[in-house]
Amino acid sequence: MDLRRLRTFVTVAEHGSVSKAAVALHITQPALSRQISSLEDEFGFELFERAGRRLLLTARGEQLLGDCRSLLTHAAVLSERAGALRRGDIHTLRIAGSALTVEGLFPTFLGCYAERHPDVKLMPLEADAAQHLGMLERGEAHLAINVVNMIQVDDQRFAIHMLPQFQVLAACAPSLGIERTQSIDIRRLVRHPLLAPHPSFATRNIFDAACRLAGVRPNVLLESTAAHALLALAEAGHGVAIVPSVLWPERRRLQVMRVTHRREPLQIALALLWDKRRTLPRCAEDFPALLTAHIRQVFPHTQPAEGETADNVTRYPGPWRRRRAPG
Repeated sequence: MDLRRLRTFVTVAEHGSVSKAAVALHITQPALSRQISSLEDEFGFELFERAGRRLLLTARGEQLLGDCRSLLTHAAVLSERAGALRRGDIHTLRIAGSALTVEGLFPTFLGCYAERHPDVKLMPLEADAAQHLGMLERGEAHLAINVVNMIQVDDQRFAIHMLPQFQVLAACAPSLGIERTQSIDIRRLVRHPLLAPHPSFATRNIFDAACRLAGVRPNVLLESTAAHALLALAEAGHGVAIVPSVLWPERRRLQVMRVTHRREPLQIALALLWDKRRTLPRCAEDFPALLTAHIRQVFPHTQPAEGETADNVTRYPGPWRRRRAPG
């Protein structure tokens, strides 16, 4: 079976047209059409049917798509492993992370890692959290740093290393008149105008889930994908910014409090993930320990991950299945 033709089939299925798939694969449309026809001859049935200008999978094609993707992934894993054996190691370590994670962790961590591994290029890849698992499966990233409060991770396919926990913070100008305390209960907090992260952010999802648990509705004045815009608006007295503690705003003239529910802080469960089927470079072996130690040193307000051991390797049981609900 020709892997090239299988890759063509998957690409056409994903793009829905021969022209777009041909551009993605850098081949001509006639050549692509011949590959699909040849594959259909080999299988003995049609894979696509036309609906206007689009190509739609037939019922049989739909059933084969998942198997073809899996086969291509395994082939890529085999090729990657052979290459790693041939080279002796991989000297670029690609780490997927959200924009907030990259901004909060990597400016100081890159130098620390370079001291330990001067011959390794550490390459942060900024991507939305929803893309991380796919990037690991496709080999686009070796590791991913993700918040696992709100996502399901298949621990049969992905290794999970829990990192120290961050918290959800409320930051406001002293002029807003909120009592100066180290923490604020979510029932008190929602009475004030809130400057909240966009709903695609894990911090916002954790906050909203805690509001539902507390039976309150947040008074969201504004939401944004830019955390520093929220902090700037809070500093100007327009409301209370909701941000993760990885961006602890100690350099701003803000009153900063941990958000709590029933006297417990809203924890952000940060984890390091990788695909068990893929060969990790040797330089990744001590990455979890180095990152954990760095977080402990630079962010002393973090909390130990639940079940944290000497080597800090645990399996996260899944969203909301913890001894304590976040917040």
